[in-house]
Amino acid sequence: MVDIATRVWNHKWKIDPIVRSLIDTDFYKLLMCQSIFRNKPNTRVTFSLINRSKDVHLAELIDEGELREQLDHIKSLHLTRGESTWLRGNTFYGKRQMFRPDFMEWFENLRLPNYHLEKKDGQYELTFEGLWPEVMLWEIPALSVLMELRGRAALNRMGEFELQVLYARAMTKLWQKIEQLRDVEGLLIADFGTRRRHSFLWQDWCVQAMIEGLGDKFIGTSNCSIARNREIEAIGTNAHELPMVYSALAKNNEMLAKAPYQVLSDWQEEHDGNLRVILPDTYGTDGFLKNAPEWLSGWTGIRIDSGDPVEGAEKAIKWWESKGENPLDKLIIFSDGLDEGLILKLHTQFSQRAKVSFGWGTNLTNDFRGLTREGELDAFSLVCKAISANDNPTVKLSDNPNKAMGPSEEIERYKKIFNVGRQIALPVSV
Repeated sequence: MVDIATRVWNHKWKIDPIVRSLIDTDFYKLLMCQSIFRNKPNTRVTFSLINRSKDVHLAELIDEGELREQLDHIKSLHLTRGESTWLRGNTFYGKRQMFRPDFMEWFENLRLPNYHLEKKDGQYELTFEGLWPEVMLWEIPALSVLMELRGRAALNRMGEFELQVLYARAMTKLWQKIEQLRDVEGLLIADFGTRRRHSFLWQDWCVQAMIEGLGDKFIGTSNCSIARNREIEAIGTNAHELPMVYSALAKNNEMLAKAPYQVLSDWQEEHDGNLRVILPDTYGTDGFLKNAPEWLSGWTGIRIDSGDPVEGAEKAIKWWESKGENPLDKLIIFSDGLDEGLILKLHTQFSQRAKVSFGWGTNLTNDFRGLTREGELDAFSLVCKAISANDNPTVKLSDNPNKAMGPSEEIERYKKIFNVGRQIALPVSV
C-alpha cells in the first residue's frame, strides 16, 4: 500500500503527473464515446469548465504554468498495449468484447486535442473544442487535474508530520463510514468518485478500503484504470451529456421533444441488461416519465442524480407500477450527494420495494471536511460540461434548478417544451 503522505510530501520536489493514463477516467465516458463514435462522429462540441463554488478562486490558488504542464502531459498520453488488451478482451457486465474493433482501432490512435486556457475574475476559463468523440474525453482528466492541484496548493503549506496526521485522520474517517455500512444486509455500493476526487492515490486507497471493509457489498469502481489494476468491476452507463447534445442538434421543437428518447433508442441498439438504465432528470423527471415511450418501461432501472432522492425513487416506482412492471424486478441507482447517513436512509426506505444500489462519489473520495483549520481541502462543486454542439447552445434543467445551465432564453424554451413546472432549489455542495 502506497504511503500517501510521503508521496504528497515529495510533490514539492519533483513533477508528479496527476493523470497518467487515458483510462484514468469513468467507464461511462468510454461507453458513451463508442456510441457517439457510431452515431454522431462528426458533431462538433465545445466543453467548458464551470465552477459552481464561486468562493473558490481557482486562478488564485493554482499556478497557471503548473496547470498547463499537467494538461500538456495529458495531451501526450495514448492507450498502452496492456490497456488496449484489457478493453478488447475483458468481460464487462457479463459481455465479452464490449468495445467494437473499429472503435478500439480509433481509440488506440487517439491523442486528445488542444485546449484553451485563460484567467478571468479569479477563475480559470478552460475550454475544449472539436469532434465530439475526441473532446468528450477531456472532461474527467481536466476535472481530476484541477481538483488535485487545488488540493496540492493547501498541502504544500504543510509539514511532513502534519501530512502524516492529516491522512491518518482521513483514513480513520473513511473507515468509520465503512464500519457503519458493512453489516447492512443487501447493500450494494460502487465508487463513483473519480471526477471530484482528492487525488488518484487517495481514490485508489479508498477503493482498497472498500474492498476489504465491505467485501461483496462493494461492486466496483467507475474508474477504469483502478478497475484494471485492482481486478474489480468497471461500473457505469450513460450521463446527461448525451441528451444535452442530441437536444442541441434538434432542428425544431418537435424534434427537441423527442431527442432524449432518441438517445436511448440508439443506446438500446448497443446494450442490454444492467446497461439499460434511464437517467431521466436532464429536462425534469416528471415530464420525461410522462412522455416516455412504452418500450422504456421494460428497461432494467433508473439512476437518480438530482432533486430529492426519496421523491425521485417514489416517482420511478409509481411509473413502473402504472406500466404494469414490478418494481421489485427493477433497479434504482442513487448517485447524488451521497454519504453514509443518506445511503443508510435510502437503503432502509427502498430496499424492500425495488433493487437498490449506490454510486458513492465525492464524499467517498474527497471528504476532508473538518480535517484542516480553514476547510481548505473541503470538496467543492466543479464540473466540465458540453456547452454547445454544432454552434447551438446546450441546456440542462435537472430536477434541481441550482444545477440548470444554458442561456436563459433557451432554458425557458426547454421548460415549456418539456413541461417543467415548479421546482425546489436544493443546495449543491459537491
